[in-house]
Amino acid sequence: MGGLAISTSGLVHIYRSQGHDVAALSGIGITVPPGELVGLLGPSGAGKSTLLQLCGGLLTPSAGRLQIGEHNLATMTEAELDRMRAGDVGIVLQGAGRNLIPYLSPEDNVRFAQRAASRDRTLPEPLEVLNLVGLGDQARTPLTALTPGQIQLCAVAVGIATSPGLLLADEPTSQLDHRARDEVIAAISAINAATGMTVLLITHDPEVAAVLPRTITIRDGRIASEGRAGEEFAVVATDGSLPLPPHVAELLPPGTLLRVTTENGEVRISPVEPEGR
Repeated sequence: MGGLAISTSGLVHIYRSQGHDVAALSGIGITVPPGELVGLLGPSGAGKSTLLQLCGGLLTPSAGRLQIGEHNLATMTEAELDRMRAGDVGIVLQGAGRNLIPYLSPEDNVRFAQRAASRDRTLPEPLEVLNLVGLGDQARTPLTALTPGQIQLCAVAVGIATSPGLLLADEPTSQLDHRARDEVIAAISAINAATGMTVLLITHDPEVAAVLPRTITIRDGRIASEGRAGEEFAVVATDGSLPLPPHVAELLPPGTLLRVTTENGEVRISPVEPEGR
């Protein structure tokens, strides 16, 4: 399967907490073409994991549009979402152990993950999947004998066991040393390059973010900025609003008036002092 596109518009998700509604996402609009590798960045509680879970069909949008390939997740039934997760979307939850059966070998973990896939779907051999992440030689090794990095690679192998069009990974390098972290990111990048699988992953690690071709930063449930090839850009939202990068926002107190001018296709924004002050 080729990569699946991600498209959202006005995406909202509201949690009910202690009798109050809390908006985890407030009008998210993103487009990820098939085959892209994208990192989700932002502080804790910004809405990254909520967006990832919505894309995996683990949560239902409160409002807005969410399209994964041909799947409109806002209108799908639970049975349809189950079928999507069984074949089209692979999920690697934070904490490698949550993705694995501890008493099974890597090969058997991959084989178990393939059981829910449709019978008319051609699946790769478990050893082929493990070779993709560099664990072919450890296919029958007990998980207890693997390093933390190898266990995380096994979790990634389980996530791609059915050759999904989209891989969702929540902090796949957390609690790993630098060498293991780099091996996991290299494996995910190699999978993306070799298969065309779309990858959306969450990271708090600036060194991981620096090697990703594209990043999306979320703050307070909204898109704050995007990174491309190491350069950060502000993003105009669908409603025309423009979140400012943190280093710029620090220079402009709330309530600051900004003059927006255009000249020869160039847009300039400058603060002004209102009359009477």
